[in-house]
Amino acid sequence: MLVIIKGAGDLASGIALRLRHAGFSILMTEIGRPLAVRRTVCFSEAVYKGRAAVEDVAAVLARDEEEAREILDAGNAAVLVDPLANCIKRLSPVCVIDAIMAKKNTGASIFDAPVVIGVGPGFTAGEDCHAVIETQRGHSLGRVITKGSALPNTGVPGDIGGYTAERLLRAPVDGVFEACAEIGDVIKKGGRAGFVRPSAGNAPAAMVEVRAEIDGVLRGILPSGTAVHGGMKAGDIDPRCAISHCFTVSDKALAVAGGALEALLRFFPLF
Repeated sequence: MLVIIKGAGDLASGIALRLRHAGFSILMTEIGRPLAVRRTVCFSEAVYKGRAAVEDVAAVLARDEEEAREILDAGNAAVLVDPLANCIKRLSPVCVIDAIMAKKNTGASIFDAPVVIGVGPGFTAGEDCHAVIETQRGHSLGRVITKGSALPNTGVPGDIGGYTAERLLRAPVDGVFEACAEIGDVIKKGGRAGFVRPSAGNAPAAMVEVRAEIDGVLRGILPSGTAVHGGMKAGDIDPRCAISHCFTVSDKALAVAGGALEALLRFFPLF
């Protein structure tokens, strides 16, 4: 049974991993230059490399829907560059999961598939989808909402190891990001993780450094050459300093994925 997941970032990839383990065929749609920072646990890396593995599941980039079918038949997940997810109409999945994490509905309809699931804020269960999965850390993380919406976006990252906003790396200006460190590197407060080469006509002309605000392990960072705007998320530092966490799906992603699997089985019973 085919499930199409819109997006292939860290939460979407956690969902893909859990559903693939449960026996579903998985196709993920992405944009031409994905912006995920937790790239070691994101199937979106297949867009850049042709293939990506998250834990024990592999995904292969498909050039078109025909090749996507071949990849699925071979037992792998597929990633298709299809920003508008036009493939949904032609492939007729049993379920569509919108995990783009745009904090708003960018086009999902309850009529897209027998089961439509929205991940995070921006969706209303019973109107534009059958169920919504809560993504805000706390008591309700991963909960299946069958009436209403997820909690609104606070704009403040979840608490990890006692840190919230300070654990994120952000682009200081508009320009092109260049990484100076790799995922899994230990980084100290004040250490340089990357820099931004400002856009033409943007002051200052010199490269602007991106430095860590806390000690920790670099859990995610944008690929070099990514166009960024001032304030955009460019990386993620984990103060718990467990390097293994950089290469396995997070507790949050697993909780959200569990909710997605529950919602799929509740609305499309297999037995």
